[in-house]
Amino acid sequence: MGVSGAGKSTLGAMLAKALVIPFADADDFHPPANLAKMAAGTPLTDADRWPWLDAIGAWLDAQSTAGGVVTCSALKRVYRTRLLGARPGVRLIHLEGDQALIATRQAARPGHFMPPSLMASQFATLEAPAPEEGAITLSVLPQPDAVLRAALAALGVDGHG
Repeated sequence: MGVSGAGKSTLGAMLAKALVIPFADADDFHPPANLAKMAAGTPLTDADRWPWLDAIGAWLDAQSTAGGVVTCSALKRVYRTRLLGARPGVRLIHLEGDQALIATRQAARPGHFMPPSLMASQFATLEAPAPEEGAITLSVLPQPDAVLRAALAALGVDGHG
Protein backbone atom coordinates (compact mmCIF):
# COMPACT_ATOMS: atom_id res chain seq x y z
CA MET A 1 0.00 0.00 0.00
CA GLY A 2 1.01 3.61 -0.42
CA VAL A 3 0.55 6.65 -2.59
CA SER A 4 0.90 6.53 -6.35
CA GLY A 5 4.56 6.41 -7.30
CA ALA A 6 5.72 4.85 -4.01
CA GLY A 7 6.92 1.71 -5.79
CA LYS A 8 4.07 -0.68 -5.05
CA SER A 9 4.12 -2.30 -8.48
CA THR A 10 7.91 -2.62 -8.53
CA LEU A 11 8.11 -4.15 -5.05
CA GLY A 12 4.99 -6.26 -5.54
CA ALA A 13 6.33 -7.90 -8.69
CA MET A 14 9.73 -8.47 -7.09
CA LEU A 15 8.17 -9.91 -3.93
CA ALA A 16 5.89 -12.26 -5.86
CA LYS A 17 8.82 -13.47 -7.96
CA ALA A 18 10.95 -14.06 -4.85
CA LEU A 19 8.12 -15.97 -3.17
CA VAL A 20 7.11 -17.79 -6.39
CA ILE A 21 3.46 -16.76 -6.07
CA PRO A 22 1.07 -14.84 -8.35
CA PHE A 23 1.18 -11.04 -8.62
CA ALA A 24 -1.62 -8.63 -9.47
CA ASP A 25 -1.51 -4.87 -9.81
CA ALA A 26 -4.53 -3.03 -8.39
CA ASP A 27 -4.46 -0.68 -11.37
CA ASP A 28 -5.71 -3.60 -13.48
CA PHE A 29 -8.86 -3.89 -11.34
CA HIS A 30 -10.07 -0.33 -12.02
CA PRO A 31 -13.06 -0.03 -14.33
CA PRO A 32 -12.54 2.24 -17.37
CA ALA A 33 -14.56 5.04 -15.74
CA ASN A 34 -12.11 5.22 -12.81
CA LEU A 35 -9.12 5.32 -15.14
CA ALA A 36 -10.70 8.09 -17.21
CA LYS A 37 -11.52 10.09 -14.10
CA MET A 38 -7.96 9.88 -12.76
CA ALA A 39 -6.44 10.58 -16.19
CA ALA A 40 -8.53 13.76 -16.26
CA GLY A 41 -6.99 14.78 -12.93
CA THR A 42 -10.11 14.09 -10.86
CA PRO A 43 -9.59 12.18 -7.60
CA LEU A 44 -11.77 9.11 -7.09
CA THR A 45 -14.56 9.16 -4.54
CA ASP A 46 -15.23 6.41 -2.02
CA ALA A 47 -18.17 5.31 -4.19
CA ASP A 48 -15.73 4.90 -7.10
CA ARG A 49 -13.43 2.79 -4.96
CA TRP A 50 -15.81 0.25 -3.36
CA PRO A 51 -16.25 -1.98 -6.46
CA TRP A 52 -12.51 -1.73 -7.16
CA LEU A 53 -11.64 -2.79 -3.61
CA ASP A 54 -14.16 -5.64 -3.79
CA ALA A 55 -12.55 -6.89 -7.02
CA ILE A 56 -9.13 -6.86 -5.34
CA GLY A 57 -10.62 -8.69 -2.37
CA ALA A 58 -12.06 -11.35 -4.68
CA TRP A 59 -8.59 -11.82 -6.18
CA LEU A 60 -7.14 -12.21 -2.68
CA ASP A 61 -9.79 -14.81 -1.88
CA ALA A 62 -8.87 -16.76 -5.01
CA GLN A 63 -5.23 -16.83 -3.84
CA SER A 64 -5.99 -17.87 -0.28
CA THR A 65 -4.50 -21.37 -0.60
CA ALA A 66 -1.17 -20.73 -2.34
CA GLY A 67 -0.80 -17.02 -1.61
CA GLY A 68 -0.35 -14.01 -3.83
CA VAL A 69 0.87 -10.43 -3.87
CA VAL A 70 -1.42 -7.59 -4.89
CA THR A 71 -0.75 -3.88 -4.89
CA CYS A 72 -3.33 -1.39 -3.70
CA SER A 73 -3.03 2.21 -2.58
CA ALA A 74 -5.36 1.48 0.39
CA LEU A 75 -4.83 5.05 1.54
CA LYS A 76 -7.63 5.12 4.11
CA ARG A 77 -8.11 2.80 7.03
CA VAL A 78 -11.69 2.10 5.89
CA TYR A 79 -10.30 0.78 2.58
CA ARG A 80 -7.81 -1.45 4.39
CA THR A 81 -10.59 -2.72 6.67
CA ARG A 82 -12.69 -3.60 3.62
CA LEU A 83 -9.74 -5.46 2.06
CA LEU A 84 -8.30 -7.14 5.13
CA GLY A 85 -11.12 -7.36 7.66
CA ALA A 86 -12.31 -10.83 6.64
CA ARG A 87 -8.84 -11.94 5.53
CA PRO A 88 -6.70 -12.31 8.67
CA GLY A 89 -3.90 -14.08 6.79
CA VAL A 90 -3.19 -11.08 4.55
CA ARG A 91 -0.13 -9.02 5.46
CA LEU A 92 0.08 -5.34 4.62
CA ILE A 93 3.29 -3.58 3.57
CA HIS A 94 3.14 0.22 3.65
CA LEU A 95 5.67 1.90 1.37
CA GLU A 96 6.47 5.24 2.92
CA GLY A 97 8.38 8.18 1.51
CA ASP A 98 8.28 11.94 1.40
CA GLN A 99 6.25 13.76 -1.19
CA ALA A 100 9.25 15.28 -3.01
CA LEU A 101 10.94 11.91 -3.59
CA ILE A 102 7.75 10.19 -4.69
CA ALA A 103 6.78 13.10 -6.95
CA THR A 104 10.16 12.79 -8.69
CA ARG A 105 9.61 9.07 -9.21
CA GLN A 106 6.04 9.57 -10.39
CA ALA A 107 7.13 12.20 -12.92
CA ALA A 108 9.50 9.61 -14.41
CA ARG A 109 6.51 7.39 -15.36
CA PRO A 110 5.40 8.82 -18.70
CA GLY A 111 2.03 7.63 -19.93
CA HIS A 112 0.75 6.44 -16.55
CA PHE A 113 -2.94 7.22 -16.04
CA MET A 114 -2.31 8.89 -12.66
CA PRO A 115 -1.08 12.43 -13.38
CA PRO A 116 1.44 14.05 -11.05
CA SER A 117 -1.20 16.74 -10.37
CA LEU A 118 -3.03 14.26 -8.11
CA MET A 119 0.00 13.74 -5.84
CA ALA A 120 -1.20 16.28 -3.26
CA SER A 121 -4.60 14.58 -3.02
CA GLN A 122 -2.90 11.21 -2.48
CA PHE A 123 -0.89 12.54 0.47
CA ALA A 124 -3.90 14.44 1.83
CA THR A 125 -5.97 11.23 1.76
CA LEU A 126 -3.26 8.95 3.19
CA GLU A 127 -3.99 7.66 6.69
CA ALA A 128 -0.83 5.90 7.82
CA PRO A 129 -1.59 2.49 9.30
CA ALA A 130 -2.14 2.50 13.05
CA PRO A 131 -0.10 0.05 15.17
CA GLU A 132 -3.09 -2.24 15.68
CA GLU A 133 -3.31 -2.75 11.90
CA GLY A 134 -0.05 -4.70 12.03
CA ALA A 135 1.35 -3.19 8.83
CA ILE A 136 4.98 -3.51 7.89
CA THR A 137 6.19 0.01 7.08
CA LEU A 138 9.19 0.28 4.79
CA SER A 139 11.00 3.35 3.49
CA VAL A 140 11.10 3.80 -0.28
CA LEU A 141 14.39 5.67 -0.04
CA PRO A 142 16.63 2.61 -0.59
CA GLN A 143 16.99 0.92 -3.96
CA PRO A 144 14.25 -1.65 -4.78
CA ASP A 145 16.50 -4.66 -4.04
CA ALA A 146 17.12 -3.34 -0.52
CA VAL A 147 13.38 -2.71 0.01
CA LEU A 148 12.71 -6.27 -1.17
CA ARG A 149 15.24 -7.69 1.32
CA ALA A 150 13.62 -5.65 4.11
CA ALA A 151 10.16 -6.88 3.09
CA LEU A 152 11.25 -10.51 3.04
CA ALA A 153 12.95 -10.15 6.42
CA ALA A 154 9.87 -8.46 7.93
CA LEU A 155 7.69 -11.27 6.56
CA GLY A 156 10.08 -13.84 8.01
CA VAL A 157 10.72 -15.60 4.71
CA ASP A 158 13.84 -16.25 2.68
CA GLY A 159 12.36 -15.55 -0.73
CA HIS A 160 12.66 -19.02 -2.17
CA GLY A 161 9.01 -20.00 -2.09
